[in-house]
Amino acid sequence: MLPHSVLTILAAMGLAALDAPLPVEPVDVPPSVEQGVDMVYVDPEIAPVFQRREIQAGSFDFRPWTGAPVDMFMPVHPLYTELRRGLVKYRQRWGDLPDVAIPAGPAMKDGAADERIALLRERLGLPPGDTFDAKLTATVKEFQQVHGLKPDGIVAGATIDSLNLGPDHYERLLMINLERARRLPAAGDVKRYILVDAGAAQLWMYENGKPVDSMKVIVGSKATKTPMMAAMMRYASLNPYWNVPADLTQTLIAPKVVAEGLNYLVERDYEVFTDFTDDAQRIDPATVDWQAVAAGSTEVRMRRGPGPWNSMGAIKFMMPNDYGIYLHDTPDKTLFTKDDRWISNGCIRVEDAARLSKWVFGGERQPETNEPEERADLPEPIPVYITYLTVGASPTGVVFRQDRYDRDAPVMARYFGQEQEVAVNQVR
Repeated sequence: MLPHSVLTILAAMGLAALDAPLPVEPVDVPPSVEQGVDMVYVDPEIAPVFQRREIQAGSFDFRPWTGAPVDMFMPVHPLYTELRRGLVKYRQRWGDLPDVAIPAGPAMKDGAADERIALLRERLGLPPGDTFDAKLTATVKEFQQVHGLKPDGIVAGATIDSLNLGPDHYERLLMINLERARRLPAAGDVKRYILVDAGAAQLWMYENGKPVDSMKVIVGSKATKTPMMAAMMRYASLNPYWNVPADLTQTLIAPKVVAEGLNYLVERDYEVFTDFTDDAQRIDPATVDWQAVAAGSTEVRMRRGPGPWNSMGAIKFMMPNDYGIYLHDTPDKTLFTKDDRWISNGCIRVEDAARLSKWVFGGERQPETNEPEERADLPEPIPVYITYLTVGASPTGVVFRQDRYDRDAPVMARYFGQEQEVAVNQVR
């Protein structure tokens, strides 16, 4: 039973505790990990901070998936407070509007004549009528902006789908993201750390509980998702090699060798090894059946030397883990100007590696030699938290984002009994 004071606050917010059965996790996931919500704590010194807060939350009998004001009773990450306040604003603006279904049909926009306009006006809480006027256009754009849609004022497929999902659906998405934010360090937990949000493709550097800098990042694609994890960044690798992913060796490099000969490798400073182990042996490219590599029946390890052509750029920031995830530079800065930054093989490319390096080392750190893979230990290890938020805080409340990794739907089904796909944030 929740303490009386907590129940009073929850009632005032219109939020009720939910009794949800614990999910059964697949065998390859640690039993303590809530898929789609938790981070995997790689280093033992990171996990106890969150575990202590879980015990503290348990003393109030807080339950997940309520949007409960945990931040009123215990320290939490600022993002939790921003999202919790955003939930309140969302309920105030969109939560009490009529849950009227809008039938599919031709696109509706300013000046259109359509019998569904009356339903649309009712759904958005506007005075009765059958005209698509300036007020309706402005309200549609506002709805689209909040719900991660193109704010063009045109009501068609994705916007109709979003309207028909109803406010309860979006409130539950907010609760899922509140739970993700609750796993992040609170002010006072960690002095300096890096936060990567794979949902926003953004990185922040935190000191004393506040962000002091940020930059864009490129994260894993839908096929090669960047995992939700926390690990200690311990050193950097200067002038790094690039170990080419096996699929790129097959689809990109091997066909070029077949077509152009071994000079293709020599001109681009590629080396060939037997496998991906630490004691792999370098082999003569002439002994490799490159047609078999291109066909996928033979696999070799490819490595490219340091230089401006190297996909790792000038530096890799290493946080040893079994997932092979790290942060690194990249020579192609044009990718950060694009909206789609979910294109990597899982690792995290940073927009300004020199600026991040200066922050983690406390000053400039240049290679001392020209040798590849020069190790530079950090003055102190820095925790890196990688989360995944599909809702972001905004000055007026929240903005929903595209669920690029399809993580929301399984969590929604487990805790709210919704079996339908989470058809949200599909920008036209």
